[in-house]
Amino acid sequence: MKWDSLYELQRKLDNDILERNDLTREEVMDDKILALIVEVSELANETRCFKYWSQKGPSETSVILEEFVDGIHFLLSIGIDYGYLFNGSQISTQDYSLTDLFHKLYGKINRFKLNPTNMHYQKMFSTYLEIGLKLNFTEEDIHQAYLDKNKVNHERQQSGY
Repeated sequence: MKWDSLYELQRKLDNDILERNDLTREEVMDDKILALIVEVSELANETRCFKYWSQKGPSETSVILEEFVDGIHFLLSIGIDYGYLFNGSQISTQDYSLTDLFHKLYGKINRFKLNPTNMHYQKMFSTYLEIGLKLNFTEEDIHQAYLDKNKVNHERQQSGY
């Protein structure tokens, strides 16, 4: 994955948002962690992996992919705030269920929040990508969906979203 180019796109979007709202990166760090948790929850909701009581299947793949890249936006943004770049470390191929992966990710996010080290950032990002693999998203799927959503996010900022 071309992470450097995505970090640069995210940096531009972040800078635009911060400037428009007269905020600093430090002022929104906690908000971004919560936003990431919300986006992860929205992703889980669209997969419906935990809805054992329902016979309805997951949302369309395109909807799930869009939710997935919303999380990528926040992971990149958080990395920028702390000066960390995802190093493309090995993604686990253990056979976890989606529900297990979401629980694992929530734990990684919490560890990062409590102790925001580069190691915890790498593990959090890697676990998120593990969910993407479980959802059968390719690097190309993720990259293109990120580009598409980044464009939408810029348009939203320009229109006063």
